[in-house]
Amino acid sequence: MLPFYEKELGFKALEVNFTYYTLPSQKSFTAMVKKTSKDFEFVVKSFKGMTHEIRDQGSGEISENQEIFKKFKYSLLPLKEEGKLACVLAQFPYGFFPNSANLSYLKRFKEEMEEIPLVFEFRNRMWLREETFRFLERNRIGFCVVDEPKLPKLMPYLPRATSEIGYFRFHGRNPNWFNVPTSVRYDYLYSEKELKEFIPDIQEISQKTTKTLVFFNNCHAGSAAKNAIQLAKLLLQE
Repeated sequence: MLPFYEKELGFKALEVNFTYYTLPSQKSFTAMVKKTSKDFEFVVKSFKGMTHEIRDQGSGEISENQEIFKKFKYSLLPLKEEGKLACVLAQFPYGFFPNSANLSYLKRFKEEMEEIPLVFEFRNRMWLREETFRFLERNRIGFCVVDEPKLPKLMPYLPRATSEIGYFRFHGRNPNWFNVPTSVRYDYLYSEKELKEFIPDIQEISQKTTKTLVFFNNCHAGSAAKNAIQLAKLLLQE
């Protein structure tokens, strides 16, 4: 599927999501490197033990999880050596609120990942404040611009660049986000009119960054691939 994804569908980058569920191996990434062309790039989503399962079950305090970071970074070496690692995407859960302990953890996250480019995605709209953007800019961490249902608990769409990497992630606009299984949460196909509304923002972010990545996560029934191809064509027409 990977050569098909690149050569037949025409995509130049892949957001790898299986790494959220399990720590990846170098062997997996070595195989992926061999199946793609020289200029193809990967975004690797961080393991859940780095974003979601970070607290001690007894005390509720954030755990010392350096070993997990070490294993995760070690797995990325084949991508780094071939110049194919665009960045690591760290998506934090809705229950991850902006407070001093969590900000300290975000800073440690950056320190643990060393020179690897990072993009943070927040699911809780309380992070949508200037303090957050200043923190990301100071630490050269990208802000993940999300489009998702306009529900009170979720992050609103706000195009912003905080590092040399621009990042858009389109989840769809299924209004039943909180009331359906995750398998159908992303069941949504953007219309051409909706896609065209994103183009000025993508172009503006692209002018402010070295690299801008756009991914669709409305992966139910192949909608993500359909919309990605459609948006790529629309961007070329501009």
